[in-house]
Amino acid sequence: MKMFTFVYADYFDARITNEFKQADYKQYTKVHGTTGEGEETGAKLGITHAPFKNNILYIAVPDEEIPNLLEIVRKLKREFPDEGFRAFTYQLEEYI
Repeated sequence: MKMFTFVYADYFDARITNEFKQADYKQYTKVHGTTGEGEETGAKLGITHAPFKNNILYIAVPDEEIPNLLEIVRKLKREFPDEGFRAFTYQLEEYI
């Protein structure tokens, strides 16, 4: 099993949720209103000079599903190249 993690600006939430649901990924965990700064993505701190925040989407999947999830991210990055979408995958050691 792998954990797929996707970080994106909160104002994309409806679009992101729809993309993954259309691809039949309907079981997920989402964390709203996270903050952070990235070299390429800029600051999303929820304050006056960096007003936006991020959301984080987590999806636990079998290893063979990771390429499909990453392709969704690549598609979104092509469509919105300056939005700083970030995806991470890592081994999910336990799943209870």
